[in-house]
Amino acid sequence: MQGERLVFAERMLDCIRVLLLLLSSFGFSIHGGAGAGAFVGLNVGTSLSNMPSPDQVVSLLKIKKIRHVRLYDSDRGMLLALANTSIEVIISIPNNQVLALGESNSSAANWVNKNVAGYLPDTKITGIVVGNEILTSLPNAAIVLVSAMKFLHSALVAANLDGQETDSYLMMNLYPYYTYMQGNGKVPLDYALFQPLTPEKEAVDPNTLLHYTNVFDAMVDAVYYSMSNLNYTNISVVVAETGWPSKGDASEPRATTDNAATYNSNLVKHIFNITGTPKRPGVPVNTYIYELYNEDLKPGPLSEQNWGLFNANGTPVYALHVSGAGEFLANNITNQSYCVAKPGADTKLLQAALDWACGPGQANCTAIQGGEDCFNPDTVGAHASYAFNSYYHKTGMAMGSCDFKGVATITTTNPSHDSCFYSGSGRGNDSTGNGTTFADSRSTYLIANDSMALYILVLFLSLLLIVDRQI
Repeated sequence: MQGERLVFAERMLDCIRVLLLLLSSFGFSIHGGAGAGAFVGLNVGTSLSNMPSPDQVVSLLKIKKIRHVRLYDSDRGMLLALANTSIEVIISIPNNQVLALGESNSSAANWVNKNVAGYLPDTKITGIVVGNEILTSLPNAAIVLVSAMKFLHSALVAANLDGQETDSYLMMNLYPYYTYMQGNGKVPLDYALFQPLTPEKEAVDPNTLLHYTNVFDAMVDAVYYSMSNLNYTNISVVVAETGWPSKGDASEPRATTDNAATYNSNLVKHIFNITGTPKRPGVPVNTYIYELYNEDLKPGPLSEQNWGLFNANGTPVYALHVSGAGEFLANNITNQSYCVAKPGADTKLLQAALDWACGPGQANCTAIQGGEDCFNPDTVGAHASYAFNSYYHKTGMAMGSCDFKGVATITTTNPSHDSCFYSGSGRGNDSTGNGTTFADSRSTYLIANDSMALYILVLFLSLLLIVDRQI
């Protein structure tokens, strides 16, 4: 059995040594934002056809108790809306601006004065990310990137934002979803989703004999080991992006709401438990989930538009179960989510789902019978919404219990009306039902001993600087 386990581990590590991760973002820490214990934040993308206003975005963040966000730019409206809140924000320099900033001190100084100094201390800017996956989108940008970071640091010093040069962190994008998809069957789905594994199914590093129960930890540790090989052992890491898509095309069968809910729920609990990784147990790995909203304007496969936790109108894409995460995502608002029929859903499909919910699903459908409080409006959609919600709460709002073959959706808007009270409203005609609702391109990976990857890591570590300021 031990031999089989090691063979499995070697095959697994061939996929997991996805590392060294081709560093996705380079930057500075301001005000020591990543060092204050474990947290989970959200990335805020803006490729939406109906992008909410900055005030609406911040309102959602405040309602859901999301206190750490990362922007992909330094949008003035967002930075003003975030002023005088408890939300800490990392801003970014888009790739198309990095080249200009690498040309002169004056360009960098102007950028810092306009996008950082002008908002402090009202807006809690805690970090600056220079580019996003810039070395994959602009392969020749390495030399300019070095200059841009040097000039930016000089500009921060000149603006009296340099503070002390210690305790900065390395940011990276980690996507177990892509590791699984590109693993050719070598990476079990449960291993990618943080699901429990029996000991014989755990991956074992043949060099250290450390056991790994999930892809995420293996990827983080691969970065730690790569840094150790270069004699850097005291640098923290922050995961700038991770997540799981809730929908994909035919070639992405594992991009589902159930898998997205499972991955992100387990991720949040894993981070807040401060379990650390096998190499560094108990060391927090602060993480930003990709992402706040589904971005319907994103190019690429269908999954690219479906990484968000929320729709543009603020309703959750799926339910998360994140007990033990404190107030994050306004946890434990159990009775404030509802399962209703999707607007525009096919009537025949709704009727079939309604029949199932009131029959084999054993939902309480008494209130939608003739003469009862929820009979009107007498439409398939209205009756389906009541039945779907009854089933959803009857199952404890379990993951996957509000799908009904795609004709149902979760909402935080109470659908009760007149004397018709839905389960979860606190006055239900049907008292049933715990869970929590809320609601690239990604990373290019290289083998750990790849010379280019090591060069990039050395490049970054040579520039790793903190610009701390107590505000």
